[in-house]
Amino acid sequence: MDNPLSDVSIDFSEDSLTLLNLSIGFIMFGVAMGINTKDFREIVRNPKSVLTGVVSQFLLLPAATFLLVWLVRPLESLALGMILVAACPGGNVSNFFTQLSKGNLALSISLTGVATVLASFMTPINFSFWSNLYTQDTSQEALNIDTLRMFKMVFVLLVIPLILGLAFRAKLPKLTKKISLPVRIVSFLILIAIIVIAFLKNMDLFTKYYSYIIYLVFFHNALALGLGYGWSKLMGNSERDCRTISIETGIQNSGLGLVIIFTLFGGNGGMALITAWWGIWHIIAGITLSIIFTRGKIFVEEVQPT
Repeated sequence: MDNPLSDVSIDFSEDSLTLLNLSIGFIMFGVAMGINTKDFREIVRNPKSVLTGVVSQFLLLPAATFLLVWLVRPLESLALGMILVAACPGGNVSNFFTQLSKGNLALSISLTGVATVLASFMTPINFSFWSNLYTQDTSQEALNIDTLRMFKMVFVLLVIPLILGLAFRAKLPKLTKKISLPVRIVSFLILIAIIVIAFLKNMDLFTKYYSYIIYLVFFHNALALGLGYGWSKLMGNSERDCRTISIETGIQNSGLGLVIIFTLFGGNGGMALITAWWGIWHIIAGITLSIIFTRGKIFVEEVQPT
């Protein structure tokens, strides 16, 4: 079958790519500034929930995504975009949606830190394994993936800013307390602006191929959110932890995915359209899920039992 997206390339300049790289690093720096050492005690105090979240993000979601694309058989570039999104760690806004959903914020922050470190090698491994398995299964030529280069890229974009942010917090705690929230808000807005601008610049492509993308992202994201919640329930976690793990599994770092696509895959049209739309859609899905979890009372303070 002919692939109408095989020769499609997204309009995304080198300057835009540099800005996207910087914004992701800035986001992770801001996330690290919001991490307190006591948050990591959650890993020791509640290891089952942390392990449940890690397994959900890095093992179950990529496997479930492979099963989904194997059953649905979308265009290959779209399938690879879905596999890449599933291989990325949770997005930085997962902490925000966890808070809105009255989930376990300490668990969310702990999973953010753990997933960021694990992503440096799990993202390249997962994408390489599942994408090559899929292309072989569909009798296509296996991808020539530079796993080591992807590892270096993810490490530079995620882990180094995380370490710098933690060091900044340790050295300048008072300043960190003042600027932590503004830094996170500004970095998030910058990332959203980059994704939206890139999307608008390529609106003609989206308009032409939206029928390939809309439903795939919707069902893939719903699968991720449902998988995280169901898996956590199966493991016997609390309702607050189930909400958190659902969000951590379904809110993915699409910005990282776009950097990988434009750096390693030449702006592959299908992959980029899936990933860019995911970056927009998971904000809508996160707000919707927060409303469902809280029965519409997302801005009502919940008093936790002491």
